[in-house]
Amino acid sequence: MTILIPVNDTNRDECIISSIEENKSWAFIKLEEGKIASIEFYNRREEITEWIDAVVVINELEYVWPFMDEGIIALIAPTQKSIDEIVEAFLFKDLHDFTV
Repeated sequence: MTILIPVNDTNRDECIISSIEENKSWAFIKLEEGKIASIEFYNRREEITEWIDAVVVINELEYVWPFMDEGIIALIAPTQKSIDEIVEAFLFKDLHDFTV
């Protein structure tokens, strides 16, 4: 399972989710057996060549249609900020679905 999150920094321990328009980087997270297997940071989304299962955004105002058109699930992290908080909420299905 892979998750993409727009973040404000490339430091794994300090970055938090940001809006797509203001993000400094994309955190591409691979999950294996319910745990983070790897995190890679990309400057541009187009640099990612692997399949993305889900994108997590900061609120319902984000423009996620390009992701949804590609069959990528769009989720909202209403209160979660760090990568660890977002991944934990993802695993426990605590993220909000993007209402169409």
